Amino acid sequence: MRRGLVAVGLICLATVATAQDKNPPYWASIASGKAMIRTGPGRNYPGTWLYQRRDLPVRVVKLYSNWRLIEDPEGVRGWMLVTLLSDRRTAIVKPGQPRPIREKRDPASRVAFLAESGVVGRIEHCDRSLCRIAIGQRGGWIAQDAIYGIGGNEQLD
Repeated sequence: MRRGLVAVGLICLATVATAQDKNPPYWASIASGKAMIRTGPGRNYPGTWLYQRRDLPVRVVKLYSNWRLIEDPEGVRGWMLVTLLSDRRTAIVKPGQPRPIREKRDPASRVAFLAESGVVGRIEHCDRSLCRIAIGQRGGWIAQDAIYGIGGNEQLD
C-alpha cells in the first residue's frame, strides 16, 4: 500500500516537472479542484480568482521560478503556482451553439452527440482540423476551431 502511494506521488511530481520544463507559450490544464490565481508570482500577492474546475485548459504565457502566468478561456490572466497545473491536454467547447461530436475522423460521419458550450474534455489527438476528445465516458471527433485548448494549426499525436 505504501509503495503504491509513493509511486502515485512520483508520477504526480513527474507531471509537474514536465510542466515546468516547457518554454512558453504552451497549453496546460488546472490539476486541482481549487486553484487560485494571484496578481504576482508569490503567495504574498493578492488572490484574484479561485478556479474550482479541474482540467480547465489554460495557456501558460510566462514563467517565474515555480509560478506561471496563465491565461484562461475568457482571457483572464494571473499567476498560478506550478503545482496546481498539469501538462494534461484538455479543451473547452467555445461559446455558441452545441457542437457536434462525430463518431469518426470524417467531418461527414454520423454525429454521436452534441457538446454544449463550456463542456471540458481531454484531447487525445488533433490533426490541424479535427480533434479526438474524451468527455466523461464518451468520445469522438470535434472541429479544432470549436474548442479552446489547442493552437489553430497545432497537431497533437
